[in-house]
Amino acid sequence: MKISVLQHAASEGPGEIGAWAERGGHAVREHHLYRGDALPATDSFDLLVVMGGEMNIYQYRDYPWLKPERQLIEVALAGGKRVIGICLGAQLIADALGARVAQNFEHELGWFPVTFSGEGRAVYPELPASASVLHWHGDTFDLPRGATRLASSPACLEQGFVIPGKCLGMQFHIEVDPPLVKQFVTSQGDWPAGPWVQKPEAILHEASAHCETNKRFLCAMLDRFLL
Repeated sequence: MKISVLQHAASEGPGEIGAWAERGGHAVREHHLYRGDALPATDSFDLLVVMGGEMNIYQYRDYPWLKPERQLIEVALAGGKRVIGICLGAQLIADALGARVAQNFEHELGWFPVTFSGEGRAVYPELPASASVLHWHGDTFDLPRGATRLASSPACLEQGFVIPGKCLGMQFHIEVDPPLVKQFVTSQGDWPAGPWVQKPEAILHEASAHCETNKRFLCAMLDRFLL
């Protein structure tokens, strides 16, 4: 399988998704949009993976590649390509599917639990009832038409969605390994305040406890998504 990864920040790479692809023998090409890489042609990939980033989906003036990227996602989905989005990537998919993307009531930044929905676990039986995952966002999305809600958290109703055989969006980060968590922390500019924001040292301390568990169900989800 040919996989194109759209990366929006040096600190937010594919992590365990890239490791999963390498183990599966898939060909991965990374497109670093923040440094001027061109978007891939839709006939050059079978799976499009859209990563996170600090920008909002509507900051077209500051990040001029956002609008053509959104158009690429829309064309890929309409053309039967499978698309996975993480955080900003999930918001871009939701927008391409016609759902509203807006500020969440709270910032979520750090390790906090999500509850996986019964409908989501029916699609992905390998999911636990809940898990502590890494959050790094201030925006959220409405559930796209035709999608199944994957997960929720106390601070954010929509934490993920899936349309089997088409797209998978996750507001949270289960692709991270401990070195990638450190990159998230060190690259963060202003540190927001709020009840759902952890201190940097707590985020780093908890990384090893959660990354290995989350990697296992991430890989199982990716395998099933491609069936």
